[in-house]
Amino acid sequence: MKTWLKILLGTVALLLVGGYLAKDYVLLHLAGWLSPHVYPNRPVAWQKGPDTPRVPADKRPPNIVLIVADDLGYNDISFNGGGVAGGLLKTPHIDALGRDGVSFADGYAGNATCAPSRAALMTGRYPTRFGFEFTPTDTRFARTIAGFPTSWEHRTIFDEEAARNDPPADDKGMPRSELTIAQLMRGKGYHTLHLGKWHLGGAKGMRPEDKGFDESLGFIIGAQMFLPETDPNAANSKQDFDPIDKYIWANLPFSVQYNGSAPFRPSRYMTDYLTDQAIDTIRANRNRPFFLYLAYNAPHTPLQALKADYDALPQIADHRTRVYAAMIRALDRGVGRVTAELKAQGLDKNTLVIFTSDNGGAHYIGLPDINRPYRGWKATFFEGGMKVPFFMRWPAQIRAGTRIAGPVSHFDIFATAGKAAGIAMPADRAIDGVDLMPFVEGKATGAPHQTLFWRDGAYRVVREGDWKLQMLDLPHKALLFDMRADPTEQHDVAAQQPAVVARLQALLAKHDKESVKPAWPSLIRSPIAIDRPLGTRPKPGETYIYWAN
Repeated sequence: MKTWLKILLGTVALLLVGGYLAKDYVLLHLAGWLSPHVYPNRPVAWQKGPDTPRVPADKRPPNIVLIVADDLGYNDISFNGGGVAGGLLKTPHIDALGRDGVSFADGYAGNATCAPSRAALMTGRYPTRFGFEFTPTDTRFARTIAGFPTSWEHRTIFDEEAARNDPPADDKGMPRSELTIAQLMRGKGYHTLHLGKWHLGGAKGMRPEDKGFDESLGFIIGAQMFLPETDPNAANSKQDFDPIDKYIWANLPFSVQYNGSAPFRPSRYMTDYLTDQAIDTIRANRNRPFFLYLAYNAPHTPLQALKADYDALPQIADHRTRVYAAMIRALDRGVGRVTAELKAQGLDKNTLVIFTSDNGGAHYIGLPDINRPYRGWKATFFEGGMKVPFFMRWPAQIRAGTRIAGPVSHFDIFATAGKAAGIAMPADRAIDGVDLMPFVEGKATGAPHQTLFWRDGAYRVVREGDWKLQMLDLPHKALLFDMRADPTEQHDVAAQQPAVVARLQALLAKHDKESVKPAWPSLIRSPIAIDRPLGTRPKPGETYIYWAN
């Protein structure tokens, strides 16, 4: 054989072997390589309202600022005496919203993952009423999660048939027929603004600028980098035990869009950048009523803090915990800067500020205490996955230090904000939320809701009064908890209360009839241990659930 042919065949063989060995790397990074080009930063020129107010601020309908954190655990703020790292991190600005207004002791997310929860929040309705049952995921992402090696006996289940019929990720979103809180407010003359995360569809007709927002600056997908990975101002923490984390670091951009523009880079750390832009929108709209939806992506993964915040927390020894705490420090600073700007512009007294998180803290970051004292995590219907901080501050209407017991839900924000603005609720569809202000002002008594439902495929949950029934998919079983006697869900009493189980199962069946089939299929079902985070060793006989996504 001639020398040149040997060299050619040897080169081809090496390329084939190298390609085979690198296939996992290629598959992991492919989404990032195919993502749109990100352009340099450009300033955003926000649309300005009148130079002088036509009506004084205290005589206009209230401004409404809805601040939503991303995956913030119940124990991540210090309001209830907790806080990250055993209380070493304080959150004074977030705490002030609850202290100076109303705190809801039983504030529940609309769902236990980001997107369905936000769908409930935006529409005032159970997302299962319009098919928004699963968080939108890309097929490549689902395959990466399902293929991640694990020593646990419970493995992620990938649905090949569903993958063959899976619609494009951008098409997974709110139906165009759904009415959002932004559309409601804009119809009353409010200028409507969205900042940060959307995660409710990227196709035409589903995007924020198509769903009632006059202006939108943020990102359509579910997560985003806070800085480029190699930025000298970044303090990073990677979790090698988490397939989601590996996918995020390999593929996520550091970018935003303004009203559907080409992606461009923020000018600084994402949390601070969104805060800067929120302040600019308040200044631009100080002389007219506005609705601002400020959807931070903190402290969702990637765990990436500003080095200045990391350096300010030397009392926290563990690196991962310190990065996470530093992210929440920036979030708290942002909330403080926004409320300070409202005061500076003379808008504070007649602005309804609402603060919550889209769901509980995530197990996959590997930190054990973020939802303490509650069991469970994001993507479970245990209290740790659904019970969230829920505060409202409106000095002109809400007495400081008010505390409301009894379940409330994200979908109550739709009705509460609408009624505060003097808007009648739509009569052409079921609105599941209620106006919370009569309860806050003492004009209504009792619990805002007697019954609440949550559904994720075959995993279904109902809370009626003090009873909470969880119908698990895998393993297939019923768990019943007395929330008055056992608020942290330690003791399953299903075997002792068969009549209660039967009654609540009937309620779930009725609710299912009022729901529709999912608008897109679940690609994976993932096992989640209830009492330990990812990255820790399995325990014999431990409680777990399967989450469909």
